[in-house]
Amino acid sequence: MDLSVAAEVIGASKPETLPRLSSALAGTLPHSGLAELITCAQSPFKAHGESPGGAGTAVTIAEVAALRPLVPAGGIWQGRATMAGVDVPVVALSSARTEPAALLVLLRAEDTPVPPERLAPALALWDLLTAHRVTVHTDVIPPGRLATSRAAAAARAIAISELGESHATALTTLLRTLRDRDLADADVRTRATDLTVTALSELRARVELDQALVEERAADAFDRLTDSLRRMLRPRGVRLDLGIPGAEEGADRMLPGDVVHAVSAVVRAVVYVSLEDQGAVAGRQVGRIHVGWKVGDTHLRATVRDDGPGALSRRSFDARRVVERLAPLGGRLDVDAVPDWGTTVTVEVPLASSDTPLQDPLTDLGARELEVLEQLARGRRNRDIAHQLHISESTVKFHLAKIFDKLGVTSRGEAAALAHQWGAV
Repeated sequence: MDLSVAAEVIGASKPETLPRLSSALAGTLPHSGLAELITCAQSPFKAHGESPGGAGTAVTIAEVAALRPLVPAGGIWQGRATMAGVDVPVVALSSARTEPAALLVLLRAEDTPVPPERLAPALALWDLLTAHRVTVHTDVIPPGRLATSRAAAAARAIAISELGESHATALTTLLRTLRDRDLADADVRTRATDLTVTALSELRARVELDQALVEERAADAFDRLTDSLRRMLRPRGVRLDLGIPGAEEGADRMLPGDVVHAVSAVVRAVVYVSLEDQGAVAGRQVGRIHVGWKVGDTHLRATVRDDGPGALSRRSFDARRVVERLAPLGGRLDVDAVPDWGTTVTVEVPLASSDTPLQDPLTDLGARELEVLEQLARGRRNRDIAHQLHISESTVKFHLAKIFDKLGVTSRGEAAALAHQWGAV
């Protein structure tokens, strides 16, 4: 294989790596698609190309992981396997440069075995790409670059979280006022004007905020958060109870700016979802919301508890991209809803990044356990998981117990959070 082709694959940006690899292998190993399962903190599983199951289907991490026992470390396996729910011929390449081995699976259109002389260059390219990734991810990053990166992340969090949420809060409150049929036209105009002036003043203040700020006192950040929540809840007549952090809760601790702004944005999104998604539930409205947070030695934990109908689930927060906001910081979201009693949402974010690369916790799970976890992360109950996977409910419970033990979690919400964070869904 031409070394210039290998250089193009290795030098490609992350989104272009698989397409470039696919093009490089197309001549010697014709295929319709390919998928990789690697050791990576952000996205261990990726797929590219056509799905053998047709439109609306996709190759899953569980299907690729099921091939891992069949492929020798640093070796090759070819045969038939289930991909996207369809039995197809595949070639699997394993690189021993990582632990566990990085796996590349090519989906083929024909069963004819590929000669060893055509497989060797493909394995060499995959091994070379994996070795490059290991070097990039384990090299020591200079402290100055880390500080610059963290400052840039904080600035983006401030701009997106604060300005975006301020716009959303102002517009939502203004729209609710304009729709209030109990107010006369003059009262509506007066209140709308006041709301607009207040919102513009706050937005100007946000624009003037120092973008280089990377730390903030916990108590000050909490006060700023609660001010925005009061403006959101007051027009709705919803009571706001506060678990104000004291000395024991780390009120005087200085927190990283990116963590503060991410958690604040997530709390506002959770409150918004609690009000909007449960507003139409008959018989019980949200009348009170409790918000508090506590700064531990290593984590910032925020809780949002309402007295609504308890109709929320983890999927309720997908539209507000809550999990997406937490994942880059290693944060977790847990949702505990009790019908007719309310919902408690817990957000936990580490205060500092680890000096060692994160290890994918899903690599310890078996193929069937990955399938059960994927179904759980999609919000399905045990009965639905059993029906989907053609197993009994008792078997589902057995797998869940093993999954919880291997992942070190105690609830379905925590397990689902890890599944979303590490790309199992």
